[in-house]
Amino acid sequence: MDLVVICYQLTSLFPKTEIYGLSSQIQRAAVSIPANIAEGKGRNHLGDYIRHLSMANGSLKELETHLMIIGRLGYLNLSSG
Repeated sequence: MDLVVICYQLTSLFPKTEIYGLSSQIQRAAVSIPANIAEGKGRNHLGDYIRHLSMANGSLKELETHLMIIGRLGYLNLSSG
């Protein structure tokens, strides 16, 4: 959940031209992670839970890729100094 909040805060700093591009993709991937975990936990079968954990992991990898892209595009300077 904290990751979702951080992602929304980060995307608010992006150029406005990215509102329907990377901003949207990052927000959707971030929200998908805890949502899939929660949905899987709410299922009655272990197999369903594991499948949803796998989907959450896929969204995490997607988010990681998007964050690497914004780094390469220079949208954010995350260095502390």
